[in-house]
Amino acid sequence: MTKLKTEKDSSALGKLLIEHEELGHFPKVGDVLKGVVIAVGRNEVRVDINGIAIGIVRGPELDPAVDLHVGDEVETTVIELDNEFGELELSLRGAGKKRSWDKLRELFTAGTVVPSKIVEANKGGLLVRLENATAFLPVSQLSPENYPRVSGGEKTKILEKLRELVGTNVDVKLIDVNEEEDRLIASEKAVWETKQESVISKYKIGDNVEGDVTAVTDFGAFVKFDEGLEGLVHISEIAWQRIEDPHDILHVGDRVRAEIINLEGSKIFLSMKRLVEDPWRRVAAKYKVGQKVHGKVLKINPFGLFVELDPEIHGLAHISELSSKPVRDVHEFARINDEFEFMIVSIDPDNHRLGLSLRRAKEDTK
Repeated sequence: MTKLKTEKDSSALGKLLIEHEELGHFPKVGDVLKGVVIAVGRNEVRVDINGIAIGIVRGPELDPAVDLHVGDEVETTVIELDNEFGELELSLRGAGKKRSWDKLRELFTAGTVVPSKIVEANKGGLLVRLENATAFLPVSQLSPENYPRVSGGEKTKILEKLRELVGTNVDVKLIDVNEEEDRLIASEKAVWETKQESVISKYKIGDNVEGDVTAVTDFGAFVKFDEGLEGLVHISEIAWQRIEDPHDILHVGDRVRAEIINLEGSKIFLSMKRLVEDPWRRVAAKYKVGQKVHGKVLKINPFGLFVELDPEIHGLAHISELSSKPVRDVHEFARINDEFEFMIVSIDPDNHRLGLSLRRAKEDTK
């Protein structure tokens, strides 16, 4: 025993082997050892193993996904017992991987909220670091606060918004843990939904709310009310008249009132127009079939002209009702803001439709 100890005392490795020998076992290639980072170089990291040996991790054995600093605790795998420096040759790649996946599965099963740091952004979402692993946080799984609302859904602008989040911390839940496919998916929205459940439960369809517009998009506007709740007012629910662009009606910071028209889990759908009288209920008292009216062209489509009769009532002049001669291109026939005299040819208050004819108005005049 004395001779063995003398030989082993000649290196730091010997101290480690003696320590393990006295405990009844020896470190071997493949063992997982805990240690503390004591030096970080350009392409290598040195690790103190319990104060009795120094190990080195270098080159391909470094984990590029792990940003190490002096003082960090790590788990390493032994790949060589005694290198040219008399040190342990270690690897960070896969070290403690099984333990890590076991821990991740526990967090997933329990639905635990896990603090994480956003380390990278791409067009599909974010990469977050948690429990010494990297998980993907898709755009669709971001909370309303961090969701990039970009007009037109332009991918370049969405990426710019996501990059602004890099370096910040978010709380997430794991929603997919698959070790075989090395897939780890996280959700910030799931954490937000859990927090909002008790608040949402206070509301039901038909309730009226008041809040501030937080974002305006091509398809509608988001309104924040109560304790962080946020609902969507679709473009079709902003006003009774036809709206081409929500930006023409609403702006961020506007204070609005709306009615809850649907609840789907954490999704809240609102309507502003249902809190005001439907002007189409009075259309029969103001307009009659056969009546001539003055109108302004609001929009041009291949099938006809959308025409404003007054701020609340709009009608359609179909391409077949524009002229007694065939019209091949509506854009050549009229321009936005052109004004004409039309004849009303149909009124359908229930479906908010009013048919106009430029051709018949001209024929009647003649």
